[in-house]
Amino acid sequence: MDSRDRSIIVTGGAGYIGSHTIIELLARWPGDVVSIDHFGNSTPGVFERIEHITGRKVRNHAVDLCDRAALDRVMDQEPGIAGVIHFAAYKSVPESVAHPHKYYHNNIESLLNILQGCQHRGIANFIFSSSCSVYGNIAEMPVREDSVLSVAESPYAYTKQIGERIVADHVRVQAGMRAISLRYFNPAGAHESGLNGEDPTDPPSSLVPVITRTASGRLPVMHVHGTDYATRDGSCIRDYVHVSDIADAHIAALERTFGGDMTEAHEIINLGTGNGVSVLEAIAAFEKVSGVRLNYELGQRRAGDVEAVWSDTERSKRLLGWEAQRDLNEMMRSAWAWERHCMGLRGPKEGS
Repeated sequence: MDSRDRSIIVTGGAGYIGSHTIIELLARWPGDVVSIDHFGNSTPGVFERIEHITGRKVRNHAVDLCDRAALDRVMDQEPGIAGVIHFAAYKSVPESVAHPHKYYHNNIESLLNILQGCQHRGIANFIFSSSCSVYGNIAEMPVREDSVLSVAESPYAYTKQIGERIVADHVRVQAGMRAISLRYFNPAGAHESGLNGEDPTDPPSSLVPVITRTASGRLPVMHVHGTDYATRDGSCIRDYVHVSDIADAHIAALERTFGGDMTEAHEIINLGTGNGVSVLEAIAAFEKVSGVRLNYELGQRRAGDVEAVWSDTERSKRLLGWEAQRDLNEMMRSAWAWERHCMGLRGPKEGS
């Protein structure tokens, strides 16, 4: 059997990026797709949405990756695994500042367990979901993969720095294993259908769902965290990338691990557009696309945030043949379509 006809495990498959990647895998990967997600910050309903969009059911194992015995049982039940895309991690910067132990335990222990599971079963293809947060407050723009990392600004960011080192050390000693760490910048938007998007059970900390929930009235007001940064309008600058573009890149990376083009067992690749957008510019783009005036207030800086970061895109183009296809307007349009869909299901305000 060709290795591409075998199963791919997606950890965190019920999450925002994981679910969009599963949708793209189901359309393009010839083998089976299996999810492992215990719904720590998501709901089982995502798999109904995936089935509605793709026409295919996804098998999910609701186990905690930090439970090594439970993970081993799952991997033993799925003997035809050819590769793993590892998303499962806590990702809120402010929460990680408030609860660092939670992040160090979950994000590192789960990674160690899934890597050991791969090693014991000879699974040779591994994609690690990293983050641009590993760069910290870096002066060089746009940031390149070989830029010297600054001090991590949050425990979340540090778990990604540590995670990349763990993956690199693991493939160094597991003969034949190939891994790619994808440092993606700021995923935004929703599936083009408007039927799947970012839907955390905890209050969102990412900018775009905060914008859309404020616009719909699920949140009464949005706070802009910091207006005194050394940027063109004083607010933080980020490189926003459509979530479906991010999903496409994960599949391109997976394909690369199966091919013979990798010159090193572990590669690091940025996923960004190469353009920096400020928080206030993102708000203006949403208001233009949606026609909704956003209720927001200017506030103080938030612990753990970096001032500005956007990506150099040369390596992703060269190694993956990938570049972002969807612009900021499409991110806002699709995110707003998803929020209106959610409002039709749930009704009004969730907080004050």
